[in-house]
Amino acid sequence: MIKGIALLLLFQLLGESIVFTTGLPLPGPVVGLVLLFVAMQACKMLGLGLFAEAETAADGFLANLGLLFVPAGVGIVALWSQLQSQAGAILLVLVASAVLTLAITVWTFVIVRRLVGRE
Repeated sequence: MIKGIALLLLFQLLGESIVFTTGLPLPGPVVGLVLLFVAMQACKMLGLGLFAEAETAADGFLANLGLLFVPAGVGIVALWSQLQSQAGAILLVLVASAVLTLAITVWTFVIVRRLVGRE
C-alpha cells in the first residue's frame, strides 16, 4: 500500500513539475493523472503488473472519499452566519454560473454538431 501511495504521489509530482517548468495553464495533478493513465495503459499492453499496488491504494482512497467532504461541511457549519448574510449573492452567483454553463454547453454542442456534419 505504501508503494502504491508513493507511486501516485510520484505521478502528481511529475505533473506539478511539468506544469511548473513549462507554464502550462493546467493543474499539475491533472497532468500527473494523465501521465499515470498513459503509463498504466502502456504497462497493460506490455503485460506488466507494475501498477497493482497503485490500484490498491487508489481503491482505498475511493472507499474513504466521503471523509474528504468532512472539512467542507465543518467549514459551512462554522461560517453559517456569514453564509446567511451573503445568501442572496451566493444564490445569484450559483444561478448565473449554472445558466452560463448550460448555454456554453449547448453552444459547443451545436458547433461540434455542425463541424461533424449532422445538422
